[in-house]
Amino acid sequence: MGNIITGFETRPIGVADGVELNVAVGGDGPALVLLHGFPQTHLMWRHVAPILAEHHTVVCPDLRGYGASSKPEAVGGDTYSKRTMAADIIHLADALGLDRFALVGHDRGAHVAFRAGLDHPNRISHLGFLDIIPTLDTWNVLNGVNAAVAFHLYLMAQPPGLAEQMIANSADAFFGHFLDAWSTSSHAIPADVRAEYLRACRDAVPSIVADYRATATIDIEHDQADLDAGNQLTMPVTVVQQDWGQQLGFDAAATWRPWAADLEHFTTQAGHFMAEEAPEDIATLILNLVKR
Repeated sequence: MGNIITGFETRPIGVADGVELNVAVGGDGPALVLLHGFPQTHLMWRHVAPILAEHHTVVCPDLRGYGASSKPEAVGGDTYSKRTMAADIIHLADALGLDRFALVGHDRGAHVAFRAGLDHPNRISHLGFLDIIPTLDTWNVLNGVNAAVAFHLYLMAQPPGLAEQMIANSADAFFGHFLDAWSTSSHAIPADVRAEYLRACRDAVPSIVADYRATATIDIEHDQADLDAGNQLTMPVTVVQQDWGQQLGFDAAATWRPWAADLEHFTTQAGHFMAEEAPEDIATLILNLVKR
Protein backbone atom coordinates (compact mmCIF):
# COMPACT_ATOMS: atom_id res chain seq x y z
CA MET A 1 0.00 0.00 0.00
CA GLY A 2 2.80 2.46 0.82
CA ASN A 3 1.51 6.00 1.10
CA ILE A 4 -0.68 6.40 -2.01
CA ILE A 5 -4.36 6.38 -2.85
CA THR A 6 -4.94 4.35 -6.00
CA GLY A 7 -5.70 6.54 -9.01
CA PHE A 8 -4.67 9.77 -7.26
CA GLU A 9 -1.72 12.04 -8.00
CA THR A 10 0.26 13.13 -4.95
CA ARG A 11 2.38 16.28 -4.82
CA PRO A 12 3.46 19.05 -2.43
CA ILE A 13 1.60 22.37 -2.62
CA GLY A 14 2.69 25.54 -0.85
CA VAL A 15 0.07 27.11 1.41
CA ALA A 16 2.05 29.52 3.63
CA ASP A 17 5.59 30.81 4.06
CA GLY A 18 7.73 27.72 4.51
CA VAL A 19 4.72 25.39 4.66
CA GLU A 20 3.80 22.82 2.03
CA LEU A 21 1.02 20.28 2.30
CA ASN A 22 1.40 16.81 0.82
CA VAL A 23 -1.77 16.48 -1.26
CA ALA A 24 -3.43 13.62 -3.16
CA VAL A 25 -5.84 14.73 -5.91
CA GLY A 26 -8.10 12.60 -8.10
CA GLY A 27 -11.38 12.51 -9.97
CA ASP A 28 -13.35 15.22 -11.70
CA GLY A 29 -16.41 17.29 -10.84
CA PRO A 30 -17.48 19.51 -7.94
CA ALA A 31 -14.66 19.85 -5.42
CA LEU A 32 -14.59 17.84 -2.19
CA VAL A 33 -11.76 18.15 0.34
CA LEU A 34 -11.16 15.37 2.90
CA LEU A 35 -9.13 15.99 6.07
CA HIS A 36 -7.64 13.09 8.02
CA GLY A 37 -7.55 12.45 11.75
CA PHE A 38 -5.15 11.21 14.46
CA PRO A 39 -2.99 9.18 14.40
CA GLN A 40 -3.31 8.95 10.63
CA THR A 41 -2.48 10.63 7.34
CA HIS A 42 -4.47 11.28 4.17
CA LEU A 43 -4.14 7.53 3.55
CA MET A 44 -7.15 6.98 5.82
CA TRP A 45 -9.30 7.99 2.84
CA ARG A 46 -7.86 5.26 0.58
CA HIS A 47 -11.20 3.45 0.30
CA VAL A 48 -13.59 6.42 0.43
CA ALA A 49 -11.77 8.80 -1.92
CA PRO A 50 -11.92 6.60 -5.07
CA ILE A 51 -15.68 6.16 -4.60
CA LEU A 52 -16.19 9.91 -4.31
CA ALA A 53 -13.83 10.56 -7.24
CA GLU A 54 -16.37 8.95 -9.58
CA HIS A 55 -18.42 12.16 -9.19
CA HIS A 56 -16.07 14.76 -7.66
CA THR A 57 -12.64 16.27 -7.74
CA VAL A 58 -11.35 14.89 -4.45
CA VAL A 59 -8.49 16.52 -2.54
CA CYS A 60 -6.84 14.70 0.37
CA PRO A 61 -4.04 16.63 2.10
CA ASP A 62 -1.86 15.70 5.00
CA LEU A 63 -2.54 18.40 7.58
CA ARG A 64 0.21 20.78 8.64
CA GLY A 65 2.37 18.87 11.09
CA TYR A 66 1.31 15.41 9.89
CA GLY A 67 2.36 12.86 7.30
CA ALA A 68 4.60 14.23 4.56
CA SER A 69 3.46 17.85 5.05
CA SER A 70 5.66 20.55 6.57
CA LYS A 71 6.10 20.52 10.33
CA PRO A 72 7.03 24.07 11.34
CA GLU A 73 8.29 24.62 14.85
CA ALA A 74 5.50 25.86 17.12
CA VAL A 75 6.25 29.51 17.79
CA GLY A 76 3.46 30.59 20.09
CA GLY A 77 0.09 28.93 20.17
CA ASP A 78 -1.04 30.07 16.75
CA THR A 79 1.30 27.90 14.65
CA TYR A 80 -1.01 24.91 15.08
CA SER A 81 -4.25 26.67 15.94
CA LYS A 82 -7.20 25.36 13.99
CA ARG A 83 -7.55 28.88 12.57
CA THR A 84 -4.08 28.61 11.04
CA MET A 85 -4.64 25.04 9.85
CA ALA A 86 -7.99 26.02 8.35
CA ALA A 87 -6.29 28.88 6.51
CA ASP A 88 -3.91 26.28 5.05
CA ILE A 89 -6.89 24.52 3.50
CA ILE A 90 -8.25 27.75 2.03
CA HIS A 91 -4.84 28.54 0.54
CA LEU A 92 -4.68 24.98 -0.81
CA ALA A 93 -8.03 25.50 -2.51
CA ASP A 94 -6.74 28.77 -3.95
CA ALA A 95 -3.67 27.00 -5.35
CA LEU A 96 -5.91 24.40 -6.99
CA GLY A 97 -8.31 27.00 -8.36
CA LEU A 98 -11.22 25.88 -6.18
CA ASP A 99 -13.59 28.73 -5.38
CA ARG A 100 -16.15 26.78 -3.33
CA PHE A 101 -15.86 23.24 -2.09
CA ALA A 102 -17.40 20.72 0.26
CA LEU A 103 -15.22 19.89 3.27
CA VAL A 104 -15.28 16.70 5.35
CA GLY A 105 -12.99 16.00 8.29
CA HIS A 106 -12.34 13.15 10.66
CA ASP A 107 -11.05 13.65 14.21
CA ARG A 108 -8.32 16.35 14.07
CA GLY A 109 -9.27 17.16 10.50
CA ALA A 110 -12.86 17.64 11.62
CA HIS A 111 -11.76 20.30 14.11
CA VAL A 112 -9.90 22.05 11.29
CA ALA A 113 -13.03 21.80 9.13
CA PHE A 114 -15.15 23.23 11.94
CA ARG A 115 -12.93 26.30 12.18
CA ALA A 116 -12.83 26.65 8.39
CA GLY A 117 -16.61 26.66 8.30
CA LEU A 118 -16.81 29.47 10.85
CA ASP A 119 -13.95 31.55 9.42
CA HIS A 120 -14.60 31.05 5.69
CA PRO A 121 -18.32 30.35 5.18
CA ASN A 122 -18.30 31.85 1.69
CA ARG A 123 -15.81 29.23 0.51
CA ILE A 124 -17.39 26.07 1.88
CA SER A 125 -20.61 24.68 0.44
CA HIS A 126 -21.12 21.70 2.77
CA LEU A 127 -19.47 20.42 5.95
CA GLY A 128 -19.11 16.86 7.23
CA PHE A 129 -17.70 15.82 10.61
CA LEU A 130 -16.69 12.28 11.53
CA ASP A 131 -16.63 11.41 15.23
CA ILE A 132 -16.07 14.70 17.00
CA ILE A 133 -18.01 17.25 18.97
CA PRO A 134 -16.86 20.90 18.94
CA THR A 135 -13.79 21.71 21.00
CA LEU A 136 -15.58 23.66 23.73
CA ASP A 137 -18.12 20.90 24.19
CA THR A 138 -15.44 18.21 24.23
CA TRP A 139 -13.81 19.72 27.30
CA ASN A 140 -17.19 20.37 28.93
CA VAL A 141 -18.40 16.75 28.72
CA LEU A 142 -15.19 15.13 29.98
CA ASN A 143 -15.98 14.78 33.68
CA GLY A 144 -14.80 12.44 36.41
CA VAL A 145 -13.60 8.96 35.52
CA ASN A 146 -15.18 9.27 32.07
CA ALA A 147 -12.37 11.68 31.20
CA ALA A 148 -9.92 8.75 31.28
CA VAL A 149 -10.96 7.86 27.74
CA ALA A 150 -9.34 11.12 26.64
CA PHE A 151 -6.17 10.98 28.75
CA HIS A 152 -4.11 12.00 25.72
CA LEU A 153 -5.90 15.36 25.56
CA TYR A 154 -4.71 16.20 29.06
CA LEU A 155 -1.21 14.87 28.48
CA MET A 156 -0.66 16.94 25.34
CA ALA A 157 -2.20 20.02 26.92
CA GLN A 158 0.78 20.32 29.26
CA PRO A 159 3.44 23.01 28.73
CA PRO A 160 6.07 22.16 26.09
CA GLY A 161 8.64 19.54 27.00
CA LEU A 162 7.29 16.69 29.08
CA ALA A 163 4.64 15.35 26.71
CA GLU A 164 6.99 15.46 23.73
CA GLN A 165 9.68 13.56 25.64
CA MET A 166 7.33 10.92 27.01
CA ILE A 167 5.66 10.26 23.66
CA ALA A 168 8.87 10.26 21.63
CA ASN A 169 10.39 7.70 24.00
CA SER A 170 7.52 5.26 23.38
CA ALA A 171 6.05 6.50 20.10
CA ASP A 172 4.97 3.19 18.59
CA ALA A 173 3.32 2.08 21.83
CA PHE A 174 1.61 5.44 22.30
CA PHE A 175 0.21 5.87 18.80
CA GLY A 176 -0.42 2.16 18.38
CA HIS A 177 -2.59 2.21 21.50
CA PHE A 178 -5.14 4.44 19.74
CA LEU A 179 -5.07 2.41 16.53
CA ASP A 180 -6.01 -0.62 18.62
CA ALA A 181 -8.32 0.87 21.23
CA TRP A 182 -10.42 2.97 18.86
CA SER A 183 -11.12 0.29 16.25
CA THR A 184 -13.87 -2.31 16.28
CA SER A 185 -12.35 -4.24 13.37
CA SER A 186 -8.97 -5.97 13.34
CA HIS A 187 -8.96 -5.78 9.53
CA ALA A 188 -9.67 -2.06 9.10
CA ILE A 189 -6.04 -0.99 9.30
CA PRO A 190 -3.80 -3.64 7.70
CA ALA A 191 -0.19 -4.10 8.73
CA ASP A 192 1.34 -1.99 5.95
CA VAL A 193 -1.00 0.94 6.59
CA ARG A 194 -0.45 0.67 10.34
CA ALA A 195 3.31 0.75 9.77
CA GLU A 196 2.94 3.89 7.64
CA TYR A 197 0.83 5.61 10.30
CA LEU A 198 3.34 4.77 13.02
CA ARG A 199 6.30 5.89 10.90
CA ALA A 200 4.57 9.19 10.11
CA CYS A 201 3.73 9.79 13.78
CA ARG A 202 7.26 9.00 14.95
CA ASP A 203 8.47 11.75 12.63
CA ALA A 204 5.91 14.27 13.87
CA VAL A 205 5.75 14.08 17.67
CA PRO A 206 6.42 17.80 18.36
CA SER A 207 3.90 19.02 15.78
CA ILE A 208 1.22 16.54 16.81
CA VAL A 209 1.59 17.61 20.44
CA ALA A 210 1.48 21.27 19.39
CA ASP A 211 -1.75 20.62 17.48
CA TYR A 212 -3.36 19.09 20.56
CA ARG A 213 -1.95 21.76 22.88
CA ALA A 214 -3.65 24.40 20.75
CA THR A 215 -6.96 22.61 21.33
CA ALA A 216 -6.57 23.28 25.06
CA THR A 217 -5.57 26.91 24.62
CA ILE A 218 -6.04 29.20 21.63
CA ASP A 219 -8.68 27.05 19.92
CA ILE A 220 -10.92 27.40 22.97
CA GLU A 221 -10.57 31.18 22.80
CA HIS A 222 -11.58 31.22 19.14
CA ASP A 223 -14.56 28.93 19.64
CA GLN A 224 -15.75 30.81 22.72
CA ALA A 225 -15.64 34.09 20.80
CA ASP A 226 -17.87 32.58 18.10
CA LEU A 227 -20.25 31.13 20.65
CA ASP A 228 -20.51 34.47 22.47
CA ALA A 229 -21.20 36.23 19.16
CA GLY A 230 -23.89 33.72 18.22
CA ASN A 231 -21.99 32.59 15.12
CA GLN A 232 -23.10 29.34 13.50
CA LEU A 233 -22.17 27.11 10.62
CA THR A 234 -24.47 28.36 7.87
CA MET A 235 -23.98 25.56 5.32
CA PRO A 236 -25.56 22.07 5.40
CA VAL A 237 -23.82 19.96 8.05
CA THR A 238 -23.66 16.20 8.49
CA VAL A 239 -22.22 14.66 11.66
CA VAL A 240 -21.48 10.94 11.93
CA GLN A 241 -20.20 9.56 15.19
CA GLN A 242 -20.19 6.67 17.55
CA ASP A 243 -22.80 6.72 20.30
CA TRP A 244 -20.92 9.16 22.48
CA GLY A 245 -24.04 9.80 24.51
CA GLN A 246 -24.10 6.22 25.70
CA GLN A 247 -20.36 6.27 26.38
CA LEU A 248 -20.16 9.60 28.20
CA GLY A 249 -23.73 10.31 29.27
CA PHE A 250 -24.77 13.27 27.12
CA ASP A 251 -26.85 14.01 24.02
CA ALA A 252 -24.33 14.35 21.20
CA ALA A 253 -26.84 15.56 18.62
CA ALA A 254 -28.12 18.24 21.00
CA THR A 255 -24.53 19.37 21.54
CA TRP A 256 -24.22 20.07 17.81
CA ARG A 257 -27.50 21.96 17.30
CA PRO A 258 -26.37 25.35 18.67
CA TRP A 259 -23.53 25.31 16.15
CA ALA A 260 -25.31 24.16 12.99
CA ALA A 261 -28.60 25.53 11.68
CA ASP A 262 -28.95 22.82 8.99
CA LEU A 263 -27.86 19.64 10.77
CA GLU A 264 -28.20 15.94 10.05
CA HIS A 265 -26.77 13.73 12.80
CA PHE A 266 -26.11 10.00 12.53
CA THR A 267 -24.60 7.36 14.79
CA THR A 268 -22.66 4.38 13.50
CA GLN A 269 -21.84 0.91 14.76
CA ALA A 270 -18.35 1.27 13.30
CA GLY A 271 -15.49 2.37 15.51
CA HIS A 272 -13.65 5.66 15.48
CA PHE A 273 -11.87 4.78 12.24
CA MET A 274 -15.18 4.57 10.42
CA ALA A 275 -13.84 5.64 7.03
CA GLU A 276 -11.63 2.55 7.12
CA GLU A 277 -14.11 0.21 8.79
CA ALA A 278 -17.24 1.17 6.80
CA PRO A 279 -16.03 3.10 3.73
CA GLU A 280 -19.08 2.48 1.57
CA ASP A 281 -21.38 3.81 4.30
CA ILE A 282 -19.22 6.89 4.84
CA ALA A 283 -18.97 7.56 1.10
CA THR A 284 -22.76 7.34 0.80
CA LEU A 285 -23.28 9.77 3.68
CA ILE A 286 -20.85 12.23 2.09
CA LEU A 287 -22.55 11.95 -1.30
CA ASN A 288 -25.91 12.55 0.34
CA LEU A 289 -24.50 15.57 2.18
CA VAL A 290 -23.32 17.30 -0.99
CA LYS A 291 -26.73 16.76 -2.62
CA ARG A 292 -28.48 18.84 0.08
